[in-house]
This record gives sequence, structure tokens and C-alpha cells, in this order.
Amino acid sequence: MTHWIRFEHTGHVGFGTLSEGTIAVHEGNMFDDPTPTGEALPLDKVSTLVPTDAGKMLALWNNSRAMAAKMGQVAPDEPLYFIKANGSYLGAGGTIRKPASYDGKVVFEGELGIVIGRECRAVSEVESEVHIFGYTCINDVTAIAILGKDPSFQQWTRAKSFDTFGVFGPVVATGLDSSELTIRTILNDQERQHYSVSDLFFQPAQIVSMISRDMTLHPGDVVCCGTSVGVGSMKPGSVVEVTINGVGSLRNRYEV
Repeated sequence: MTHWIRFEHTGHVGFGTLSEGTIAVHEGNMFDDPTPTGEALPLDKVSTLVPTDAGKMLALWNNSRAMAAKMGQVAPDEPLYFIKANGSYLGAGGTIRKPASYDGKVVFEGELGIVIGRECRAVSEVESEVHIFGYTCINDVTAIAILGKDPSFQQWTRAKSFDTFGVFGPVVATGLDSSELTIRTILNDQERQHYSVSDLFFQPAQIVSMISRDMTLHPGDVVCCGTSVGVGSMKPGSVVEVTINGVGSLRNRYEV
């Protein structure tokens, strides 16, 4: 298992592997045989960034058995997904901000994120495994009241894409078996979500395969697997933390 991280240090953006609080700096392309430089940096001496410069972030809806049962939904025939704008990205430690144009509830959603490592177009489920680079923690933040505000059109993109609403990190973890992963979301020191990847209708390899038939996925792209029961709203000053075993913890504060 390896943890890949992106950071800023002395005005320069870099990446490397993180172990026991130290970054082994690499050069080249994170997804294509990166080379260690020999430089080591303490984690507390850098500013961490989102772990991949994702060209796009796709996110699934209704991919949880428990959530579907609670909401009276049925299992979908194919992944139901939307796009979060790349201007919404926020890394670990950043502050989630309520948009000035919105007065309603802002909701957290803890999820597993898939990070693509190879260009991926119309691949089979078996083939999709080699196109998955690793996994990251996701907080798919939502301005929930906007979704159904206009009865003629569900505003998924707007509700999900405000600045700071695409929260992911702190690392991309490689070498994991996704079937063994568990997602926990902690709000102000109280556990609000705790579910296994086995709760998902579509597993990561299935998701990547099926979406790749719709569009090409590129290295660094992120696919959010969807959330389960326990989502809720955040009040100003709240601290929300999404933790996945083997990946780490994504911790952020919410403010107006």
C-alpha cells in the first residue's frame, strides 16, 4: 500500500509518497512511472493540495442499498451520475464555505473516491481494474434545497458544484482491495455514517467499466461512488471528517 500526495512548498507544486509524516518527493508523472528525487520533506512543512489535478469529477446517486431502502428507491440498471465542476475542488484542511447566493442547508456526504490511472474507454469490468490507480476520501457537499427548487429541472450540477463543495483527499492510496474498505463520517466528534463498500449496488470496477462506455476517463479523474444513510446538514463551525481504512482521514471545517 502506497499513499500518494500533492503539495506546495516554497512556491512550487510537487508530489510524492507519504509515510510516517515524511514525503518522499518524486518527479515526472504520478500515473506513469514517477521517479524518486531523493528529497524528503516533513509533512508539516508543506501545504497539502488535492491529491490529483482531476480533469473531471463524476459522482453517483442511488448507489447504496441501505439508502435506497430508506428512500423507497429501487436498484438502478446502470450508474446514475452527475458532474461536479472542477472549480469546486477542496483538499484536506480547507474550509468549506456556504455560497453567498444560498440560504438553505448544506449537507455532507462521505464517500469512497476512485482515482483513474490510465486512459479508459469502453473497457470491460475485468479490464477496468488496471485502469484504477487508487482510492481517496470524498465529501460530496450539497446545497440540498437547490436540487428541487425548480420543479421543471433538478439542479444537480449547481447544488453540487459551488466553490469548495468538491472535497477530496488527503491522499490517493494504491494497492488496496476496495471490497475491504469501510467509510465513516464524523461530524463534531459524533459518528454519522459507517458503511462498507459492500453496501454499494455497483462496485468500483463495475462503475469504471460502465461509465467508460459513456465517456473517456483520463488519468487523475475522480469518480465518487455514492453515499449511504446518515448524511446530514452542517452548522457554521462544524468539523466533518471522512475516514476510510487504509486511505486516511479527510478533515474540513464548514463556515459561512
